[in-house]
Amino acid sequence: MKYLHGQKVYLRALEPTDLEFLFRLENDSDVWEVSNTIAPYSKFVLKQYLDNSHKDIYEVKQLRLVICLSEEDNDRSLGFVDLFDFDPKNKRVGLGILIFSEKDRGQGFAKEALELLTSYAFEVLEMHQLYANISQDNNNSIGLFEQMGFVQSGVKKDWIIAAGAYKDELFYQKFRN
Repeated sequence: MKYLHGQKVYLRALEPTDLEFLFRLENDSDVWEVSNTIAPYSKFVLKQYLDNSHKDIYEVKQLRLVICLSEEDNDRSLGFVDLFDFDPKNKRVGLGILIFSEKDRGQGFAKEALELLTSYAFEVLEMHQLYANISQDNNNSIGLFEQMGFVQSGVKKDWIIAAGAYKDELFYQKFRN
């Protein structure tokens, strides 16, 4: 478990008890832009998702883990990290991260979770590269990913429409040393 445990947070698999947290997060329209969501999810659909979350990343090409505070802090769930578009042939995978509550942001939780997930992807899954798609105005994520050694390698022009205006999405990559 060394890859998934840090000083402040640890990453764990989804559990049936995560249904309420997942329901609140997936149905919060403030985060829909980040997750490319355009409609709410029912608890029934999310329960089915949780029921199938045990499937292997090689089978479903994605992995979602819960970011939790250390055990000393009652295992409180903070958000999620995702690996998506898993491509074992070309040894690359996309990643995303979301700390749900504003009060939990800016405390180093996302940085440590990203460090853990990056280490897991490179060392356990043996990926050659990781990538992230970040909206041009998401300065906190841009700063986090750049601090973690990701480099902007492209721009998707007018990729996202939000509040009636188009904006660019930045493409970041990090390669295994």
